[in-house]
Amino acid sequence: MRGSSPVKGDTVGMRGSSPVKGDTVGTRGSSPVKGDTVGMRGSSPVKGDTVGTRGSSPSHPRTKRSWVWNQFFVLEEYTGTDPLYVGKLHSDMDRGDGSIKYILSGEGAGVVFTIDDTTGDIHAIQRLDREERAQYTLRAQALDRRTGRPMEPESEFIIKIQDINDNEPKFLDGPYVATVPEMSPVGTSVIQVTATDADDPTYGNSARVVYSILQGQPYFSVDSKTGVIRTALMNMDREAKENYEVIVQAKDMGGQLGGLAGTTTVNITLSDVNDNPPRFPQKHYQMSVLESAPVSSTVGRVFAKDLDEGINAEMKYTIVDGDGADAFDINTDPNFQVGIITVKKPLSFERKKSYTLKVEGANPHLEMRFLNLGPFQDTATVHISVEDVDEPPVFDAGFYFVEVPEDVAIGTTIQIVSAKDPDVTNNSIRYSIDRSSDPGRFFYVDITTGALMTARPLDREELSWHNITALAMEMNNPSQVGSVPVTIKVLDVNDNAPEFPRFYEAFVCENAKAGQLIQTVSAVDQDNPRNGQHFYYSLAPEAANNPNFTVRDNQDNTARILTRRSGFRQQDQSVFYLPILISDGGQPVLSSTGTLTIQVCGCDDEGHVLSCSPEAYMLPVSLSRGALIAILACVFVLLVLVLLILSLRRHRKQPYILDDEENIHENIVRYDDEGGGEEDTEAFDIAAMWNPREAQAAGAPKTRQDMLPEIESLSRYVPQTCAVSSTVHSYVLAKLYEADMDLWAPPFDSLQTYMFEGDGSVAGSLSSLQSATSDSEQSFDFLTDWGPRFRKLAELYGASEGPAPLW
Repeated sequence: MRGSSPVKGDTVGMRGSSPVKGDTVGTRGSSPVKGDTVGMRGSSPVKGDTVGTRGSSPSHPRTKRSWVWNQFFVLEEYTGTDPLYVGKLHSDMDRGDGSIKYILSGEGAGVVFTIDDTTGDIHAIQRLDREERAQYTLRAQALDRRTGRPMEPESEFIIKIQDINDNEPKFLDGPYVATVPEMSPVGTSVIQVTATDADDPTYGNSARVVYSILQGQPYFSVDSKTGVIRTALMNMDREAKENYEVIVQAKDMGGQLGGLAGTTTVNITLSDVNDNPPRFPQKHYQMSVLESAPVSSTVGRVFAKDLDEGINAEMKYTIVDGDGADAFDINTDPNFQVGIITVKKPLSFERKKSYTLKVEGANPHLEMRFLNLGPFQDTATVHISVEDVDEPPVFDAGFYFVEVPEDVAIGTTIQIVSAKDPDVTNNSIRYSIDRSSDPGRFFYVDITTGALMTARPLDREELSWHNITALAMEMNNPSQVGSVPVTIKVLDVNDNAPEFPRFYEAFVCENAKAGQLIQTVSAVDQDNPRNGQHFYYSLAPEAANNPNFTVRDNQDNTARILTRRSGFRQQDQSVFYLPILISDGGQPVLSSTGTLTIQVCGCDDEGHVLSCSPEAYMLPVSLSRGALIAILACVFVLLVLVLLILSLRRHRKQPYILDDEENIHENIVRYDDEGGGEEDTEAFDIAAMWNPREAQAAGAPKTRQDMLPEIESLSRYVPQTCAVSSTVHSYVLAKLYEADMDLWAPPFDSLQTYMFEGDGSVAGSLSSLQSATSDSEQSFDFLTDWGPRFRKLAELYGASEGPAPLW
């Protein structure tokens, strides 16, 4: 069987109907007979071939097919209404009588391609697209129509779809985004675009693409073959124009007329380079700052404008000149690229009222090829005015350190704290102590002079360090308060005698020998001398000739207690109390007496204590029950007698009951004792009535034993003439401490008379004298508004409820 794809007008020859010699056959896939001239694609024999036929030489006995074929060709995208003729299948057994039946199987058989089972004509019944499927493989067979028996073996052939230019180029990756540095040289590569054509690149120019720019000139150009986009204009400035939209076209058929075209958009952005130097928009800045501004506080900001961006717009600000370089500093804000001027050290309006700075702003990142566009720095002048504020007083020293002995007298000045108002007005200063820093009120400061004095006795052993805060306040503005720390170290003096650290109790055996050690003692002293403690031990004077024991000083702040004799007996004396004198090495020497209790005990031969109770030798082993009852009965009788005697004595001392109806003022009270008159020195001191100061100087007055002590009047210590301020302070502080420490002080108030008045008091006069005149009248009309409960008061004070007269 053979197949042919005739072109319109071709004459197709089959076995048994050979064309006339010399006919020209223009078919595709035909099987010409002997002598035909063939011009086709895909046929087995070429032009001029000699093909064997039936009736040839008998030297070729095999049966041969008339033609060898394997493919058909058909154009894609057929738009006609009739089925597209593809080709014809013909078997050598077909006599044209319809006895042969042709069938078609394989890819697209019956769906895309159909065959006329009688003639063998193949048609395409659907639209073919080479880009969807380039070829189909099918199988053909000729059958006997009556019996269905295959007349020939099954043959396989291919139908190829021939391409036409029906697909435009497409940019599969578009649209494109690209970046190129500004000021790039002409010809700098930006990006490469690629278009794809689905047509057959091996057939004609359908897939040959040529690139061109439709929009984006004269800034950019594109290579027509490769699609590489390049810069086409020099000195493109980002600050002038940053973004460009370029439209690129790709056209097939080599760009010829009639070719199909596709476009894409390329968004090109110029990236920044450092080609613009920074410049200050203003050359002079005027700023002001309070003199109280703390260190590192912000004064103001300067800004040098740079048209670049990112790292190319980074700035570094410095102070290059000016008289304020040591008082101010400048830092760069990395977020906004501004220069922040801050205070470098404390300012003072009184010392300097204005400063001038010369500030430079420069780019730290430079590009060598653009240095000719510089210089890449600029300067500006900054004038800073210091504004005056009301500042708190400032002490002469940042802190005070005072050493004072613990035996200092109350009212002694230990330090002078001094402060002044730093302002031009130089207001007066008043001093005080922050009581939260001195809760024990050990110290006092003079309000006008700043003299720091002791107000209570100091004790190093109780509190060796005092950390107080002295305050200085302006008189005209009490809110302005300055402070300074004062550290007071209390120095040690020898005011504590050494003593035993604990209660010492020892024992001595009855069989002890002379010179035997019975106890080692030590002492402690709360004082802390510079050269260390050194104690001396000896027997107290009243026991210096003690015949039983002696003390040996070890010269290491300990002492040994030794026996002087032997033969101690519990029956003679069971306990000894040995007084020991302990002295220190301080100035003055202080001493105390400690008592060592020594018990006499019975011991064995090795010195182990057996018993220290003398009753073990004197009392019987046990008492009978009757004896114990008798002892308890005697004790009970004695207790009853004692209670009875006490009750009788109390009854005798009760006073007589007065008659309620009698007038107590008419009673005469008689005393059984008689006053001693002027000779009675126990009742009062007549000298104190004559001259209180001399009586005080002579010594403490004698007090009666039957009266509780009272607070002595401060008036009798007041000098007759005006005293200096320090004396008064010392005197008042001493008497204040005396009153605070007196546990027997009466709760009533006492009127103290002072013959002098202090000066410089912040508060005004508290006296009510001359506070009102006879002409002034206070209105009590408001009492009428308080309701009926206050109506009586309103009437008493002349409040009127009637309407006020009109005039």
